[in-house]
Amino acid sequence: MPMLGQNVGMSQTIEAPVRVERAETEEERDADRPWIVIVWNDPVNLMTYVTLVFQKLFGYSRAKAEHLMLQVHNEGKAVVSSGTREKAEYDVSRLHAHGLWATLQED
Repeated sequence: MPMLGQNVGMSQTIEAPVRVERAETEEERDADRPWIVIVWNDPVNLMTYVTLVFQKLFGYSRAKAEHLMLQVHNEGKAVVSSGTREKAEYDVSRLHAHGLWATLQED
């Protein structure tokens, strides 16, 4: 390959690199979809504790945390966060670490 400043003969050609667009895989498209974190009702944790966990982990105001806690208590579940799959997995693991029953699913 000729170095910069060298003459290139007529029989030699230097081609620019070609950029090839690759097709997006189904897995990559799914990664862009939003995921939700659901907290489920359980007979173990006190309502005040669940409220405090929502405030601590997600920075929710007391009013919002209480609203979500009451939704969990009365309806059996509530969506407490959303985002990328990685964020949802992280949030679920933090909720589990605090003793709450949580799952994630595609929105």
